Amino acid sequence: MDFSPIINEVLRVFWWLVPIAVIVGILKSPWGKGYLGELVVRLLARLMLDEDIYHRVHNVILPTPDGTTQIDHIFVSRFGIFALETKNMQGRILGGENQAQWTQKIYKQSFKFQNPLRQNFKHIKALEAALQVPAETIHSVVTFVGNSTFKTDMPPNVTHGAGFVSYIKSFREAVFSETQVRALLQSLQSGRLAPTFATHREHVQNLKSRANPDVARRCPKCGSPLVLRTAKSGSRIGQQFWGCSTFPKCRLMQNVT
Repeated sequence: MDFSPIINEVLRVFWWLVPIAVIVGILKSPWGKGYLGELVVRLLARLMLDEDIYHRVHNVILPTPDGTTQIDHIFVSRFGIFALETKNMQGRILGGENQAQWTQKIYKQSFKFQNPLRQNFKHIKALEAALQVPAETIHSVVTFVGNSTFKTDMPPNVTHGAGFVSYIKSFREAVFSETQVRALLQSLQSGRLAPTFATHREHVQNLKSRANPDVARRCPKCGSPLVLRTAKSGSRIGQQFWGCSTFPKCRLMQNVT
């Protein structure tokens, strides 16, 4: 019996399944989830925020004293500058504004992740330095997309889905003129690193270096070396943290992760 027709049919189906499996694998990876989340936010912003008022700049990598930082979305308007961090996550989200880490719960499993407000704080400081504007004109916004729910009370600037739109629109007092908005956009475009694969790869390497405890750390605020210290008082007594070597001139602190 000639099995070649059956074999050919199996091979034909197999070659269709391979690219599908690859695509599914990419979409389920952290990079794929992040990219999809950012696409959702882009679509919502395009549909719900007037582009003549809220000027959008996406995937911005800015230089910092200790390397680079990447901002998912920036909205520049007369009412302020909004730096938006996207989280594409599932399950129940628990966290507090001042907690270093938040918790994601999926059924009986729990996963820790960095407080996105703290993550966005570095973005705010990079924007402040790049644009030379008062700190009070830059606003931190976090939005969760995907099948997730908040199980603890969140501050107003931590939103879900299209909630970031309402938060951004809640600022109605003009702090910039239209001329200033145009100048800020020009400064942002000229100050960002080129949006290329090489830039992204270098940024990822910077992140890995900062996560490596054997690599010398630099203060993201002033660029001085960070040193490992131990808290001697307060609620965190006995816990280690990274502190700027120029203390008390620079009081920056980072958690040991």
